[in-house]
Amino acid sequence: MGTRTVIAEDVFAPVRSVADAILYEGYLLYPYRGSSGKNRVRWQFGVLTPREWTKDRGPDDKGVAGSAEGWWQQTECLLYGAVETVVCQVRFLQFQRRTVEEFDGHGYRRAEVLDTGLRQEVGFDEAVARESTVRFLLEGKGNTADGSRKVFLELPGGQDIEVVQGEDGQPVGRILRRRWPLSLAVRFCATPAGEGPKGPLTRLRVRVENSGGNIPPGTPRDEVLCVSPLSCHVLMAVRGGSFVSLLEPPEWACAAARTCENVRVFPVLAGHPGHHDLLLSSPILLYDHPRVAPESPGDLHDSGEIDEILTLRTLTLTDEEKREARATDARAAAILDRVDAMPPEVFERLHGAVRSMNRVPAPGEDAEAFVAGVRVGAGSRVRLRPRARGTDPQDRFLDGRDARVEKVLTDVDDVVHLAVTLEDDPAADLERWYGRYRYFTLDEVEPLAAKDAGEEDPE
Repeated sequence: MGTRTVIAEDVFAPVRSVADAILYEGYLLYPYRGSSGKNRVRWQFGVLTPREWTKDRGPDDKGVAGSAEGWWQQTECLLYGAVETVVCQVRFLQFQRRTVEEFDGHGYRRAEVLDTGLRQEVGFDEAVARESTVRFLLEGKGNTADGSRKVFLELPGGQDIEVVQGEDGQPVGRILRRRWPLSLAVRFCATPAGEGPKGPLTRLRVRVENSGGNIPPGTPRDEVLCVSPLSCHVLMAVRGGSFVSLLEPPEWACAAARTCENVRVFPVLAGHPGHHDLLLSSPILLYDHPRVAPESPGDLHDSGEIDEILTLRTLTLTDEEKREARATDARAAAILDRVDAMPPEVFERLHGAVRSMNRVPAPGEDAEAFVAGVRVGAGSRVRLRPRARGTDPQDRFLDGRDARVEKVLTDVDDVVHLAVTLEDDPAADLERWYGRYRYFTLDEVEPLAAKDAGEEDPE
């Protein structure tokens, strides 16, 4: 397998909006002020800390959740067909520390706040988006000695100085932005993984490492972040073949999919639904073909929240709070400007959208479904059998528990879900009154007769 660095291509355009949302997830949270407690503990996903510093902190967590910090992350995925070339783009944020200094007529000195009358600036930790694209060839489908190659990515440090002028045009201070050097190693490995119906199956491994930062143990995390890639994730594109979904692999690829080991990231199919030529390996767990809602007017740095809620909350900020938020970060200022100028028709779109139209049961008519030929509806008893893959990890703790069906629901993709309460849960009545249920698809339950528990049939 050969490698060579190339200029970034436009093949990733269909996935870039989602990838950018991951890049800036948690970058700055409402109320977007540096003094807010939630903005003092930042950079929670895809952080690659220096190797020795990380090892000193304890055992290596090799889960797929990118909120667990490590000095490396690994993507393993499956390629199907006559793939000759893979384009891989490593994306992350480079830490940048911003400090402010005021001019006292003789020189500059450190300040907490720089106020010009027209604008206000405070010290804050920023970040600069970085990406590096590598094209590598699958020569002989990994039949070389070990099928692996390594590429080093070096980013220099630096410092920028911005002079700040007052209302009279005279300098009143300056902003210093400092970046530290970053060193990354990217390892590629391709090996045969069997045969599919129409061609060979290849297992591709991409491992990204923090190869720099000689940071002694015990160094505070705030200092370690200076030499750590942040929100690190990987995009991949192929021509002449396709990626295999690891969430829902075809039957002939299930065995190979189970052998893929993903550490602190997980790969999903990306781009337009139905296309399998793009892959996003994210430190935040996603489903195949994720996308940003078309109604979203712009990034709010919290993709796990609802745009409408965050927008309305932002409007409640006082003028003084908005002034501090604008002083905190240019991206926060852009959010405030967008929210303040948002027209009514955009607000209306944020309230919700109908993705599909499904038949609604008539008044008095209970929705129902069939599991293994048994009718299941409100009041039915089922035993929970959550899937081992592609489900909420917390649901696995409910395997074998008995539950009562409260509602039968159909989502926008016409998938039937059962809203249930646990039979032995002392809070079941309260949850039923409040409408707080657990949800399972039909293939995750087994129908039970009322006599299995020695109870009367529900009325």
